[in-house]
Amino acid sequence: MKRLPLVLALAAFAVFLVWSVSARQGLLFLVGIGLGAALAGARFGFTTGWRMLVEQRDARGVMGQLLLLALASVLAMPLLGLFPELTAALGPPSVSLLIGAFFFGLSMQIADGCGSGTLYKAGLGIPLNMAILPVFALGSFLGSVHLDGWLALGKTEPVGLVSTWGWMPALAATLVALALVGWGVRRWAGNAHPLWDKRWVVGAIALALLATANLLLAGQPWGVVYGFGLWAAKIAQGVGAFDPSANWFWSQPGNAQRITQTVLLDVTSITNIGILGGALWVAAKKTETSKPLTGQQWLVGMAAGLLMGYSSRLAFGCNVGAMLSGIATGSIHGWIWVPLAFGGTLIGLRVRRHFHF
Repeated sequence: MKRLPLVLALAAFAVFLVWSVSARQGLLFLVGIGLGAALAGARFGFTTGWRMLVEQRDARGVMGQLLLLALASVLAMPLLGLFPELTAALGPPSVSLLIGAFFFGLSMQIADGCGSGTLYKAGLGIPLNMAILPVFALGSFLGSVHLDGWLALGKTEPVGLVSTWGWMPALAATLVALALVGWGVRRWAGNAHPLWDKRWVVGAIALALLATANLLLAGQPWGVVYGFGLWAAKIAQGVGAFDPSANWFWSQPGNAQRITQTVLLDVTSITNIGILGGALWVAAKKTETSKPLTGQQWLVGMAAGLLMGYSSRLAFGCNVGAMLSGIATGSIHGWIWVPLAFGGTLIGLRVRRHFHF
């Protein structure tokens, strides 16, 4: 697809949103386009960065992610402290979180993309990720339907460092913790590869700025998973296969309202659509290639996509909603999510190698 017609189409949709929905939704769509362009243009893959570290002792991807977390925290935490109407990405420490994070880390390596990675790679035209996108949505919806049962296994109240300590101590503690992780990563990686890569650094800066813009416009941190689950829930309701009023998650006031409204009013859905558009814009300049997959690889990849969607809902987010937005806004659940997801990644990489992805 040529870039000019694509740009005109994206601009027309943004104008439509401003005119027919709200200026905020139009601006969030533009933020989403920026997020997609930054992710695809820099090939800023959370999944890839972890795989590089484990398999090649190449820390450039993870250091880029740590830089992103630090910059996003520096920008978000003062805003949360100064403007109480903004909300943090809080999730309850729970059995659901532990299990969900582990299986998300496992499945994202097999599926070769987390929530944001699946979106931008689908926008780049990579067949596996294009096929996984609707399966991910189905899994996220099923996870939401079963979430109350998982939470019944044990949970505590969410803990937000900004509201508990104040933004300055919360930010200081977060930066110290990130520095310690960076030191450990540097020790593990050794000197075989450079520590920094311009592509990852530029991507981290762009994503931190855009995530902050999302926080200011939406009043909540950047997320991905909720939009997927909402799309599938609306389809299930539309065909008469699901009654949201009979489900714990979808009968919650906010969720019950969103499932009756157009997805154009949902902030997560709008940025997700924008991410696809931004990735398409990058793909219009350079086509992404991928190796053909066998039938077995397709089957395993699709199963991983379903599990990834399901586990992301149990874990209260993916690498974006739980790790990036959770840590950057001071949620303890983000710090719990990371080591569990990384443990799952170690298993997922073994499965990935076994099936020769």
